[in-house]
Amino acid sequence: MNRTNQRYAGCRLDRAAGLRTDPAWVAAQFADPAARILPLWRNRNLVAFADGARRLPNLVGLARGKAHAVLAAASETVFLGLDSGTALFAADISGLSETESVEIAGSARFLDLRRIGPSMAADEAALAAYARSALRWHRYSRYCGHCGAASEIRNGGHLRICSNENCRREIYPRTDPAVIMLVVEQPSGGEPPRCLLANHHRSPTGSYSTLAGFVEPGESLEEAVAREVFEEVGIRLCNISYQGSQPWPFPASIMLGFRAVAETTEILIDPAEIGDARWFTPAEISKLGEWGDPGAKRRLSPKDSIARYLIDSWLEDVTAP
Repeated sequence: MNRTNQRYAGCRLDRAAGLRTDPAWVAAQFADPAARILPLWRNRNLVAFADGARRLPNLVGLARGKAHAVLAAASETVFLGLDSGTALFAADISGLSETESVEIAGSARFLDLRRIGPSMAADEAALAAYARSALRWHRYSRYCGHCGAASEIRNGGHLRICSNENCRREIYPRTDPAVIMLVVEQPSGGEPPRCLLANHHRSPTGSYSTLAGFVEPGESLEEAVAREVFEEVGIRLCNISYQGSQPWPFPASIMLGFRAVAETTEILIDPAEIGDARWFTPAEISKLGEWGDPGAKRRLSPKDSIARYLIDSWLEDVTAP
């Protein structure tokens, strides 16, 4: 993973922003038998498993001409973009029961992207995340937040407009900005460098990751980093530097990654948020297990996360010859 190729980013579709505003053009793309439909059921993507020992999950798209049952059950369809001229749409069939969704899926399965994303091909994981995020936004935006009237889909699903003629408020897809940061220390006197990792109450026991939190109104990203770290572990920061970003559709965030240097080192955890927090040297990190390893007492963040990227890139920097 590098700063320009985070997991769930890198979707190579042409989103056709200048064309999708034309309802006739979108309708023509939708009617094209060559169009592909990506069904989702209750935030789960449709995948099949390739042959072979590893059985890697592959994202399933149905040909427009063979997706009758999916389209009949869809509460929303969203134009995602063009793939070498072929239109791709996401279709939400969350209104079906699990039994009905299984019948539509056939030999494939609807699975949680959070579980299978790390083992998918990078481009398919990015497309799955895009489709998941787009349809989730529609489910939570069916009514105008200003007047309460129903909203209507526009621009192939990239805009909703309030149906109230006295309101007509435009509602655009939104992503919640969250900062995620690795706090580091370079001790004097020849001691090894350290980074701070924590076990969050929302995470499994024994899992250690970076600190993170949502950006609040009226603060810069750097201010959010400093505030979250002080609130959660009582440490003051300096030299806050941006490292990269990652779309994080669990449920609807953009993770903005930072590295920050600790001015103080005494840890005072917020027990409402943090179960444990401690400093780790590179040698100590090398002894931590991988996410999902039931035999490991302490485990690192999963490899598909920007948290892991922040840890791994710091390790590369401090251990480079």
